[in-house]
Amino acid sequence: MAENKPYFFCGIGGSGMLPLAMIVAARGSAVSGSDRSRDQGRTPGKFDWIERQGIALFAQDGSGVAAGQTLVASAAVEDSVPDIAAANALGLARMTRADLNAALFNAAGSAIGVGGTSGKSTVTGMIGWILESAGRRPTVMNGAVMRNFANDQMPFASALVGDAATYVSEVDESDGSIALYRPDVAVVTNISLDHKSLAELHQLFGDFAAKARVAVINADDAESAPLIGGANVASFGFAEGAVIRGTDFEPLPDGCRFMVHADGTARQARLRMPGRHNAANALAAIAAAHAAGIPVAQAVEALADFAGLARRYEVLGQTNGVTVIDDFAHNPDKVAATLAAVAELPGRALLFFQPHGYGPLRQMGKELAASFASGMRDGDRLYVSDPVYFGGTVDRSAGSEALVADIVGGGADAVHLTTRAECGAAMLDEAKTGDRILILGARDDTLTEFGRELLEKLGRA
Repeated sequence: MAENKPYFFCGIGGSGMLPLAMIVAARGSAVSGSDRSRDQGRTPGKFDWIERQGIALFAQDGSGVAAGQTLVASAAVEDSVPDIAAANALGLARMTRADLNAALFNAAGSAIGVGGTSGKSTVTGMIGWILESAGRRPTVMNGAVMRNFANDQMPFASALVGDAATYVSEVDESDGSIALYRPDVAVVTNISLDHKSLAELHQLFGDFAAKARVAVINADDAESAPLIGGANVASFGFAEGAVIRGTDFEPLPDGCRFMVHADGTARQARLRMPGRHNAANALAAIAAAHAAGIPVAQAVEALADFAGLARRYEVLGQTNGVTVIDDFAHNPDKVAATLAAVAELPGRALLFFQPHGYGPLRQMGKELAASFASGMRDGDRLYVSDPVYFGGTVDRSAGSEALVADIVGGGADAVHLTTRAECGAAMLDEAKTGDRILILGARDDTLTEFGRELLEKLGRA
């Protein structure tokens, strides 16, 4: 990136854009931006907070775009969007979010990149917390709010601004931009169907791992297994032979515990997060931190105080014996992991799912249905609304009806109700003491607000 140059972020409130804007601003560049969600009146508190950080916000009508700026926008944003049209008319340089993030990442002396279909936000947050606890002052670029770094002054802490020399970041395979990154340590959490075919994913993740001094690979994941043969690999998982190995996993009401075996020693780890998948995430973070020079014992100790991420099995509260949980699960692998965590403890689950787009339903609807059908238990019930839609030209001919039909065909109890409000009313009517209500979905910041509204209404019941 160019130091002390002005940047205009089109879509600045997005989960990938906001932390990057915070990092760039903290390094001395003038930052301004726009967001369609702000124009629509969605999540006003977030945009008020962004402005209080000294970032000027404009309507997404081209009015904030000025000569001399570099425009930062998704490659998928259409040229008809007024900000893009204004930038093109002025001949501004344009970067994608990944272009800019990769420039920062590749300039760092110690760069840890976290890729994978699922778990990368959690693993990124865990690594950041381990390094920060060890006094390494990392800069962390994440796609979710890291609760250890969040407070009243920094409620949207999806970035941690530390030294430029140590940079920890999620890297994204969905648009192929993972190819831009040159990691010192490369983490591959798992490989499964999401935005691209498995053949494309194997190529992308294989190239990513091969570039690193140390590649941290999941020994439990069959699709990642071919990468373990590399000379630079440190494997992790519960599988026999993993370099950083977990055993004796035990679910707890407030998290989980397990043993970590490394360097001929065994240590008990305790997490404040449920699920065997989070234990695996912890093993990945420990392996990555170890590759960056942090002793395993120190990493295990730090993770006992890791508070997790917003919208990653985040307990919003409990009232009248019903617990409301907010979760980012939206693809087959994430749904399977969340449902496995649900099944570790007794109690019926009432699940709400808002698909994160019409395109993803076409790409992986059958696999999503299979995850729900196999992961739900007798008594669990799923309520599915129409997919999230913020406008644009996407094909909306195939929606949630087919997904629900496949889930029901797979033997699970599911119903399609058009709106989120209808689903919420049905869940409130159904909920009984001992139940857990889970809010599942991505790409929509108001899902958390929806969960909190349900919690409030339960309290009035």
